[in-house]
Amino acid sequence: MTATDTYLLLRAFCDELARCGMKHACTAPGSRNTPIVLSLVREPRVRCWSHLDERCAAFFALGAAKRSRRPVAVTCTSGTAAANLAPAVIEARYARVPLIVLTADRPPELREVGAGQTIDQLKLYGSAVKWFFEVGLNEATPEALRWIRTLACRAYWTAAHGPPGPVHLNFPLREPLVLDRPLPADSTGRDGARPYVALEAPIATVSAGGRHPVGRVAIVAGGQSDPLAGRELAAFAWRAAIPLLADPLSGARQGTAAIAHYDLLLRDGGFSEAHRPEFVIRVGELPTSKPLRAWLAGLDAAQMAIDPDGVWHDPDSVVSRRLHAPVLALLKRLTAQEVTALDSTWLASWRAADAAAASAIDQALGHELSEPLVARSLGQWLEPAATLFVASSMPVRDVEEFFPARDRGPRVFSNRGANGIDGTVSCAFGAAATGGGPVVLLIGDVALAHDIGGLLAARRLGVPLTIVLLNNDGGGIFHFLPVAGETDAFEEHVATPHGLDFSHAAALYGCAFKRPSDLAELRAAVERSIAGGGTTIIEVRTDRAENLALHRRVADAALAAVQGA
Repeated sequence: MTATDTYLLLRAFCDELARCGMKHACTAPGSRNTPIVLSLVREPRVRCWSHLDERCAAFFALGAAKRSRRPVAVTCTSGTAAANLAPAVIEARYARVPLIVLTADRPPELREVGAGQTIDQLKLYGSAVKWFFEVGLNEATPEALRWIRTLACRAYWTAAHGPPGPVHLNFPLREPLVLDRPLPADSTGRDGARPYVALEAPIATVSAGGRHPVGRVAIVAGGQSDPLAGRELAAFAWRAAIPLLADPLSGARQGTAAIAHYDLLLRDGGFSEAHRPEFVIRVGELPTSKPLRAWLAGLDAAQMAIDPDGVWHDPDSVVSRRLHAPVLALLKRLTAQEVTALDSTWLASWRAADAAAASAIDQALGHELSEPLVARSLGQWLEPAATLFVASSMPVRDVEEFFPARDRGPRVFSNRGANGIDGTVSCAFGAAATGGGPVVLLIGDVALAHDIGGLLAARRLGVPLTIVLLNNDGGGIFHFLPVAGETDAFEEHVATPHGLDFSHAAALYGCAFKRPSDLAELRAAVERSIAGGGTTIIEVRTDRAENLALHRRVADAALAAVQGA
């Protein structure tokens, strides 16, 4: 086998990925993955994004795939470089994001004999990937070229469908790793731009089946990848007069049936008891809200879960019926007359309580900058063309609790597959690189520090991003947990204050930096950053203890308003 054989096979492989529809790939430097990197870079239909750090590359690919809803490839060299992809691979698995992981490896004869930069990469990511394959590259015969094209199609379609997720192909590559002569022309693909193996999507024959639910119906919508499905779900709920408890990640927190503040409403025992539905339709992932989860777990109503991939989101084992179907396909077969909340006061009572809570929240928050007010304001300000990427931990909870319902708000993303904070900056840059409209990242200081290297994408790749940083000098979310009472160890080992000055990080990575002192300055800074087309870190300084007290005051005010209503 020669380097020419390797490159002929890899060129055919990358050609097929592009024919299937792949638009983006991420690379990280190394020696052993040279043939993969060069083959991807030389494929004109694929935009390759170069990264210094494998973990940043993987999360950038994750964000790009999440927003584009197409498989994105990421490649790295052998050894621990491949291990650095693991957090993003795991998130992709649980969040159903299509990734194609292409790891370079040493050939089998160099394994377990003390060769450098060699670890066991076989099934390195375990059950976190949908499919693993060790790709042996031999002589580039016509049979081998047909095989490698079929393999590329299988990798792409496996990542993209049923459900989407990561696949891992491991390439043991032998030296020489570069060509000494140009490759001959390639004529081994299908005529035109057709992939070697096309995937025919099944024809949807979806029916709700049986007796349709009537009476006091509620819809709970969690995170899902199709923004059109969110809009259609909101329109359906309005036509059917069904309260829609929609996480912003669902894309359905819009329209007159959307109940924005269910997290606060369901903390009131009287309200939650008086608003027990007879039937619950659950769509997408389960929202983050603990009060909502507890309410669902305590209902004696029938609950139906709808998911296009048949994924189970039922930690309390209360779902009695599952429908394996796309939400849009189901909605096309249901009309407002078929599923209707017959109690005319049912939706009205939810909306009245939601309006009372919203008014109380606005009054309690006032105009002084705070973490809840920032989350609420971004939900009010950002245009429908914008995308808000939200870090896990406290920011995503504030977005769920305080984001308003609008006719059309921004699209909202967060890494809620495994719920980690790692790679958030890189993931947001990946999302910003693969679609139209501005991207705003709402992130805490610990999450930004965790992925500080991801900021390199601003200057090195020229990707614009507006970063709204909530800096409370540590892990503010832990003040809401019982561990906060363990005063001998809490501050140093759990809250973990760091004392970082993020203006220095902005200067190091070539980002603009702003620290607004009031709400008007924050809005002006966000709008200038979006209009400027660069990357700006907009830091809002807060206090962890005061943040806890403010959340409690807001909750008390909202509950009092609900009880009054």
